Amino acid sequence: EEPVLLAELKPGRPQRYDWKSSCETWSVAFSPDGAWFAWSQGHCVVKLIPWPLGEAELCKTSERKSQGGKAETWSRGAAKEKTLECGQIVWGLAFSAWPAAEDGDTDPACAVGLPCLVLATGLNDGQIKVWEVQTGHLLFSLLGHQDVVRDLSFAPNGSPILVSASRDKTLRVWDLSRDGVLFPSGDTFLLSPGRQVQVLSGHVQWVYCCSISPDCSMLCSAAGEKSALLWSMRSYTLIRRLEGHQSSVVSCDFSPDSALLVTASYDACVIMWDPYTGEQLRTLRHVPLYSMLDSSSEIHTSSLRSVCFSPEGLYLATVADDRLLRIWALELRSPVAFAPMTNGLCCMYFPHGGFIATGTRDGHVQFWTAPRVLSSLKHLCRKALRTFLTTYQVLALPIPRKLKEFLTYRTF
Repeated sequence: EEPVLLAELKPGRPQRYDWKSSCETWSVAFSPDGAWFAWSQGHCVVKLIPWPLGEAELCKTSERKSQGGKAETWSRGAAKEKTLECGQIVWGLAFSAWPAAEDGDTDPACAVGLPCLVLATGLNDGQIKVWEVQTGHLLFSLLGHQDVVRDLSFAPNGSPILVSASRDKTLRVWDLSRDGVLFPSGDTFLLSPGRQVQVLSGHVQWVYCCSISPDCSMLCSAAGEKSALLWSMRSYTLIRRLEGHQSSVVSCDFSPDSALLVTASYDACVIMWDPYTGEQLRTLRHVPLYSMLDSSSEIHTSSLRSVCFSPEGLYLATVADDRLLRIWALELRSPVAFAPMTNGLCCMYFPHGGFIATGTRDGHVQFWTAPRVLSSLKHLCRKALRTFLTTYQVLALPIPRKLKEFLTYRTF
């Protein structure tokens, strides 16, 4: 089943041609509960869109579009949309849902008065602005990076730990529960690096992407280099370099059980790794669609831009410069579905599955259907076990070899 375009959002402002008003959608993000969607629509603006009806509302929007209605008319709740004026080109977005403090509980996020849902935005001048989602108010800005903040990743366990990746060739780890020193700057407040936990240095090129594993034990970072770096989130030290690509690695993502890591590169390949051992498990090569249909065609490849896992961990989505969205089944070497898109830059699955959001170079966001799958009992058991067992712990179990191969994703 090929992906179907459900809806397309366009910037609400006329496009300017000054480089300072960059219109690219470099980042899209869903809140962990799927209730909010954010996109950097260019012009130094981020749009926050409430998501009360999810895919059902998308289908209604798609029907209106097919009947000649305006695609920009999102829903009856459009009045609740928020526009965040960031003042700089926005490159990275990340939501964090922090648990509300209970009676007698001193949750670190709520203890300092932070809301339970925030959005961090990485900006062109090196700042990270943190916003309250419900009101759209700016809480504070994090200072420390010396160049563009290209990507952001919150710890998936709900703790107020944020990792930022920058063109200054570093990653920085922030603890938003820590006290910082606020000082006024115009109409907002800037926060000195008092909340900065660690600076991770090791890349020699711009850092494009960072991803924290769902079990919060590892961090992967990708830069304009042929290798990706894997870090410990406990000691903030380098675990290993993942070497195997022939060109710059630009995107990375962990599987929902933390047992797999995928990296995408300008060499038109996605490599699937075992992050615990550093072993390459599979390479997915992006051959143009016409070359796959016509074996006599000369094969040309196209640089990748983004890769992401589906929520259940059985599919991957990739966006490449050949203007195709591809969906891959975990155990197959060829895509199971294609969709033509315009100059794609990023992609992200809806947290509950069913569709994918993609950002484009012209500032648009497109929403596509994605395969829905009922996970087998075998996969659910594997996913549950691998959530807390490393590859080495699985290999040490007194179980048959074939079962070990299945649990470590070596039965492809």
